[in-house]
Amino acid sequence: MGVKGLQYFMENCYPETCVHVDLRQLAEAHAKAHPDIMPTIVVDGMACLRYWYQCQAWVHGGQWQEYMHFLHKFLEAFTLIGLRLVFFFDGTIEEQKRAEWVKRRLRVNQDISKIFSYIKNHHQQPGKEMFCLPSGLATFSIFALKSLGQETCCSVREGDYEIAEYALRNNCIGILGQDTDFIIYDTVPYMSIAQLRLEKMTTVQYSREKLCHILKLQRSDLPFLACILGNDIVPEHRMQNLRKNALTLYGKKHQGDKIHAAAEFMKTHRPDSSETCCISSLPLSKDDLEVIEKGIQSYLLPGQTSPWLDRSLPFSEPVCVMEKYLNKDILQVAKEKHIRAESFMIYNVLQYGVVECSNTLEDEELGLPPQAILYQPLREHIYSILLPSSPSETLSVKEWFVFPRNPLKEPKQVVPKPLNLPGGTPDLTTLWFGNDSEVKGVRVSTFLAVFDLQDLTEDLKSFDAPCIAVICLVSYIAIQAKHLSVEDIDAYLSQAVCIRYKSYTDLQHMKVPQVDPRAVHLGSLFVRGLSYLIAANSACGFPFAMNELMPWKIFDGLLFHSKYLQAHTDCAKEELLEGNPAWMSLFLTLRDLVLKACKRHGSTILNFPRRLQHGRPMDGESHRECEPQFFRTSDCYYRQQPRGPAFHTQGHGYRPKSRTRHPNRRGYYLAPRWPQ
Repeated sequence: MGVKGLQYFMENCYPETCVHVDLRQLAEAHAKAHPDIMPTIVVDGMACLRYWYQCQAWVHGGQWQEYMHFLHKFLEAFTLIGLRLVFFFDGTIEEQKRAEWVKRRLRVNQDISKIFSYIKNHHQQPGKEMFCLPSGLATFSIFALKSLGQETCCSVREGDYEIAEYALRNNCIGILGQDTDFIIYDTVPYMSIAQLRLEKMTTVQYSREKLCHILKLQRSDLPFLACILGNDIVPEHRMQNLRKNALTLYGKKHQGDKIHAAAEFMKTHRPDSSETCCISSLPLSKDDLEVIEKGIQSYLLPGQTSPWLDRSLPFSEPVCVMEKYLNKDILQVAKEKHIRAESFMIYNVLQYGVVECSNTLEDEELGLPPQAILYQPLREHIYSILLPSSPSETLSVKEWFVFPRNPLKEPKQVVPKPLNLPGGTPDLTTLWFGNDSEVKGVRVSTFLAVFDLQDLTEDLKSFDAPCIAVICLVSYIAIQAKHLSVEDIDAYLSQAVCIRYKSYTDLQHMKVPQVDPRAVHLGSLFVRGLSYLIAANSACGFPFAMNELMPWKIFDGLLFHSKYLQAHTDCAKEELLEGNPAWMSLFLTLRDLVLKACKRHGSTILNFPRRLQHGRPMDGESHRECEPQFFRTSDCYYRQQPRGPAFHTQGHGYRPKSRTRHPNRRGYYLAPRWPQ
């Protein structure tokens, strides 16, 4: 992110450009100078995720209560010194940055593959050098901050631009983040989240004024400098020849001198007068000039100009691709809720017809479908609520979803799938704006229909929102994945029951004896499902309060991992529910409903303990042998179940032939195939 090599240049070559600042002193000085304005820092939320997630465990799906605890401490530290925070998160990915986004996602996929390889070999979580953020952390951090009373916004264009513009317009003290683009914008000072010392309330401020003094440039020159060095809009390789020529021409010998060489090139071609110098006169190709022009323009805030451009490109509002199919009230409400971070995924579907999802901790070798494929039918139902059917054309949504072996060369076109409701899919205007008492029931039944669980409407009336969320997700995963076992369902449900009665301190010091890769994948699968569940809640007009559907109410990664290891070693249900009769009662009720839903959809859930002992295979088996094996024939995958109950088929059904384990007998059944 940011400008290639600029942070290293400032920190290592010219450390005087990195000024240590005391946030308490800055707040006091600002309050004296502007007594009518509360001292405010704008926070780049995406850049802070690694700083915020300080939980020791990270592979299991997220330690959400512990994460909430640290967020509370973070906010409290700023409140105590009289600083107000405003948080911004990226709400969309501009197409001009799509290539860079894809490049990063593919690189993270390789890192995730290494993480699972380590887990399989060592049965432990990797060290910090392989750290990867839990899946869905950015999405749920937005709602976490809102639940803690913070002003939180999602951008409708490039997030860095909106942060820089808001901070300048509102006379903020500074921007807290970790992106050298904030040095290039002519805005308020940029401060480092990575260098923040919360106990002292100090950090490092990167001084654009001192950088300009060293390079003998004007602040208005910095956008062109950023384009020469390479950023998210101008790829580094595009300006490689210019940098090489500059290094040679200006007597610079080392690659570390490229920033000085670029500055010398600019000074040579920049006229002494204040007249505008058009970059079209520079020795660059037409294509390179067009890209640089866009790059420079991307840094210009309202009212700002560049001496390198002879014209200003007008800002164009994002084109709404679904505008002709929807009324303006729907589009306006969707935008407002998106900006206020009150909904998820809806605005991008209605405005751009594009949705993206970043990397997930999942392993293609474990036999579980990628979350992108598993939840596609659910998203198809969400799209059918949002997008009206058109007799003249088939509407679709472009999905940029990251999963193993997806090269991300182009988006997948996903067509909405109507809900299976007696009266058809309800009108979006009714769901969003209806006020009568009956609309509440329509919203709930529509929400359940997204998961194909509308038959359970009456059964679920006595449950609260977190329980309904768990029933919907676990039932959906079991039905769609096809090869979940009873033990997997028990692990999901037992942790969902237990977490209702556990505090942050109860969970803080929990440990698991070993780490199982399949449990890691299942944990991430559940959390990703929660993000689509809140998208369904948004689309249906909020039948449930958003805060009741959050992971800190429903899921804890270590707790789930612990229950998974217990469930797969044939432990008694009483042990799984920690000997609490009330917990056991709720667990059995949830279990009956999930199995009932699976049965209605023709899915028979079988017992298949994976013979784990403290997370390791028993009797000297290799971990690979203890995982389901797949054999490809034609267009299907066949799964071999090692050392489990033997199976035989009658027609299209499957049932256990014997509950007795036969170490030398192996059964087979047909497993689903997903696109590669």
